[in-house]
Amino acid sequence: MKLSLPQFNDLSLADATSRLLTCCTSTIWAHELANARPFADIDTLLARSDEIWEQAQTTEANLLEAFDGHPQIGNVDSLKAKYRNTQDSAAHEQSGANDAEDDVIAALAQGNQDYLDKFGFIFIVFATGKNAQQMLDLLLARLPNDRATELANAAAEQNKITRLRLQKLLGAE
Repeated sequence: MKLSLPQFNDLSLADATSRLLTCCTSTIWAHELANARPFADIDTLLARSDEIWEQAQTTEANLLEAFDGHPQIGNVDSLKAKYRNTQDSAAHEQSGANDAEDDVIAALAQGNQDYLDKFGFIFIVFATGKNAQQMLDLLLARLPNDRATELANAAAEQNKITRLRLQKLLGAE
């Protein structure tokens, strides 16, 4: 359910934190942002969210808690459903990969498992507007990285996802 910013500002601390946890499952981030209310406008909220997320990155446990809130893209059947459901609306993006879609999806599922095995957390990427091939290309480009680099990459991607979810929560997308 979308909220206006004044409605969000008026929620109890527990309710505001609960709503924020739907945007990012880092409890420290959600609690700190809920405590930072009231916000005059969405830009101020987003800027404060960015600051709190930057602080939350100081411990790996906070990052992993946020990453755990994402489903793993690793099941071939769910991947097929996800990308086939968007095929019509994103046909211009996927036209080059339509013939190889099953191969791309299988490679994406395997790549996600390889990523999890190597780094100990799932592949996090801001997926909005990306098709299966683009996701696979990004995953394969990041797979050779070391763990510290991937924690930083995933944290940056997590923040993009969180910002979009906040905008959606507050009807400001």
